[in-house]
Amino acid sequence: MNPQVFVDGIVAGSMIGLGAIGLTLVYSILRFPNFAHGELVTAGAYFALSLAALIGAAVGGTAPIGPFSFGWAIVLAALGAMVATAALALALDAVLFQRLRRRGAAVIIIVMASFGASLALRSGIEFVYTASPAYFTRELQIAMRLPGGLRVTPDQLAALALTAVLVVAVHLFVTRTAAGRAMRAVRENPALAALAGIDVDRTIRLVWVLGAALACAAGITAGLLIQIRPTMGFDLLLPLFAAAILGGVGSLPGAVVGGLVVGLGEALTVAFLGAEWRAGAAFMLLVAILVVRPNGLFGRAGG
Repeated sequence: MNPQVFVDGIVAGSMIGLGAIGLTLVYSILRFPNFAHGELVTAGAYFALSLAALIGAAVGGTAPIGPFSFGWAIVLAALGAMVATAALALALDAVLFQRLRRRGAAVIIIVMASFGASLALRSGIEFVYTASPAYFTRELQIAMRLPGGLRVTPDQLAALALTAVLVVAVHLFVTRTAAGRAMRAVRENPALAALAGIDVDRTIRLVWVLGAALACAAGITAGLLIQIRPTMGFDLLLPLFAAAILGGVGSLPGAVVGGLVVGLGEALTVAFLGAEWRAGAAFMLLVAILVVRPNGLFGRAGG
């Protein structure tokens, strides 16, 4: 078997893992699977695309940074896109999910509302940007040779580095800061956390911000390595859910490991069975692992 398959799987898995962290964060606090999360991935990529175009026009374009295919315009646009995506998530919560929570809506109602929000956002994105694929850059890259005959592009290395940095940063934030401790307290028992003086609503808003920023990062990474299109988030939704569940819902390291497992599984499926079977790889992996570990790789019983 070609060892290059593992490199491709790890790169794809890093994108999935980034998006899955945001998904598992929202679920662990709000206790519902957010089907609109995929559209936050898409929106983040398009926000970055628009901001990069504006920055490039303002400064007369920017040259690529070293061996990478992108310039500083995209780096700055990525930061702005994270803020814009977080604002979109907060607006979605304020307009829809917060109202349903306060009215004591059943989980199935909130889930269906998230599905409706997903459809609306996807249609809005396609209306504004059309269905044609877009690209951050069309610069060609020469793959670097690694030991063992492996080949990897500088952009792929940048994607892996970005994933590692963000995962470590979020882990340290959740485990070492007061805000992170508040998030864990709200996850365990929102009512008791409120009695202890924790602002539950503020904590929920923080979760939306973190989840949306990570979704944006996943979208930008996917846009750089593949392409940007209105359905990119929807296409990633099943792998995102599979990664979050495989890792154990609520476990941030588990979401990343789950993403890598799903990415490798998809790459191996394409190599042995063909690209048409890729969509079923995440589901089959999910079923196989949950038969052995019903709570996921890092999940807790009853968690």
